[in-house]
Amino acid sequence: MPKKVIDHLHEAKKTLFSFEILPPLKGKDINLIYETIDPLMEFEPKFLNITYHREEVVYKRHKSGLLERKTVHKRPGTVAIAAAVKYKYQKVNVVPHMICGGFTKEETENALIDLHFLGIRNLLILRGDPLAADKEFIPEKDGHAHAIDLIKQINNLNKGIYLDEELQNTTKMDFSFGVAGYPEKHFEAPNMDADIYHLKKKVEAGADYIITQMFYDNKKYFDFVDLCRKHGINVPIIPGLKPISVKRHLTILPSTFNIDIPEALAHEVRKCKTNQEVRQVGVEWAIEQSKELIKHNVPSVHYYTMGKADNIYNIAKAVF
Repeated sequence: MPKKVIDHLHEAKKTLFSFEILPPLKGKDINLIYETIDPLMEFEPKFLNITYHREEVVYKRHKSGLLERKTVHKRPGTVAIAAAVKYKYQKVNVVPHMICGGFTKEETENALIDLHFLGIRNLLILRGDPLAADKEFIPEKDGHAHAIDLIKQINNLNKGIYLDEELQNTTKMDFSFGVAGYPEKHFEAPNMDADIYHLKKKVEAGADYIITQMFYDNKKYFDFVDLCRKHGINVPIIPGLKPISVKRHLTILPSTFNIDIPEALAHEVRKCKTNQEVRQVGVEWAIEQSKELIKHNVPSVHYYTMGKADNIYNIAKAVF
């Protein structure tokens, strides 16, 4: 039976190294992914995640002046990419993201069947973001509105229960999955207690571990873990780090992800004259974050690569 992320977390004698990759933009070659992964294999990752970006709405203006609303997928889906990565890097567990947004329940079931056929047993379950044009998340017709609903569908498939109730002698699936946690609160949650309440529901429904949203102050993570434990959430909680790499991250990241950037970090970034200098500041800050997290025996340090590996490589080289 294939190993699962939770098995690696339980068996590890030290903090693991893991990371997330982006699918290439449509029209680009999959070798871009391999160029991200190859140097990071030096640090023996036990698993890597493949993020999913849902469709986007764009408006094309015609010569007549009329606007045409089009739905586009700028990055291909994760099933084929997960298969390619699994084939090339056979010692690493591949963890594709599964989201609610943009999918019906039947489309979700078909994707899960494909992944199971490929021998992929690990998933990260997310609701996903609303479309940029929408003020709130709007599920597809006959789609899932919340991550907990997607979890229930996966649990049913793990029991051999498919959408078509007339199917007989069905195969039980064998998925293990993690979910997202937000040390600084999900932006839609009214308060931290409400956010923890919903997170606990997902853990009670079968989530084996939690991977956090990025943060730049380790105290946020430690406080989050303490709060989770206080509320009876006892699964491994993996910290997620994304090193700052361009100056505009000072404004984009707080507004997009509802996170704080410590003044000490912001001050160092503002002093930089080039984005290359900013990238180095980001590396140094993430190295210090990583060292402290490892000192506290976190299960893994998970890095968001955003398609580029040089800064993550330099961080990992310093701490793993």
